[in-house]
Amino acid sequence: QVQLVESGGGLVQAGGSLRLSCAASGRTLSTYAMGWFRQAPGKEREFVLAIAWRGGNIYYADSVKGRFTISRDNAKNRVALQMNSLKPEDTAVYYCAAGRVTSTQAMAYNYWGQGTQVTVSS
Repeated sequence: QVQLVESGGGLVQAGGSLRLSCAASGRTLSTYAMGWFRQAPGKEREFVLAIAWRGGNIYYADSVKGRFTISRDNAKNRVALQMNSLKPEDTAVYYCAAGRVTSTQAMAYNYWGQGTQVTVSS
């Protein structure tokens, strides 16, 4: 069993930056692919970024390419999401997830955090 806890969300102005962190406990993350998803009010959960367990393969949603990056520190059992040039449409609850397969599909991930709110004001 893997427990995931996100942190780092908050309120930021458009054009600003935030760094989200996902800390894991229960098991090492080193053999899990990690993903970030988000869900805005009234919308379905959508894929943001994913990184393979070795860190080599990274998948991006088109909407965040060039603005968001993902990184992982397997030794510290953490994954980070660096968000730059934030836009109001990035406002959502952001979730990290762990799974055995690197995927853009939420159903591929077995473990989820509780989410952290990101609000971008215009």
